[in-house]
Amino acid sequence: MEIKTIRIEIPEGCNVILGHTHFIKTAEDLYEILVTSVPQAKFGIAFNEASGPCLIRTEGNDKDLIDIASRNAMNVGAGHFFSIVIKDAYPINILNSIKHCQEVCTIYCATANPVEVIVTETEQGRGVFGVIDGFKPKGIEGEEDKKQRKEFLRKIGYKR
Repeated sequence: MEIKTIRIEIPEGCNVILGHTHFIKTAEDLYEILVTSVPQAKFGIAFNEASGPCLIRTEGNDKDLIDIASRNAMNVGAGHFFSIVIKDAYPINILNSIKHCQEVCTIYCATANPVEVIVTETEQGRGVFGVIDGFKPKGIEGEEDKKQRKEFLRKIGYKR
């Protein structure tokens, strides 16, 4: 058994959602979720089929983002892994809908931070252990940090 880390490609101004699912219809179902949740969003979806022809199934409305999602899925190489790359939307706008998709088993992360996927490889294939999402903490927030956090959330419209 070999353990590797795979760096995920995230273009400037984009977010990724990485997860695990179980059925070929996932690609189309995730497409429908994204296009109906945030109609102006640009996105690419890639899903690693784990049996039969074992192809990377793709959907989306932006060729460049579909290509990036496909490269991410190929590089991770784990069966039933999916990669979504989104622009002009945020994971918070679609994450609950994705979690409620009948085929989705696990969400590993939803982020714009640098991400590494920890995979293990055996003779059979690859599996995802987890992800490294961003950086480790540098300390505990103080009163000024709390004030800045609260102001930021109100500035971007997520709190009143």
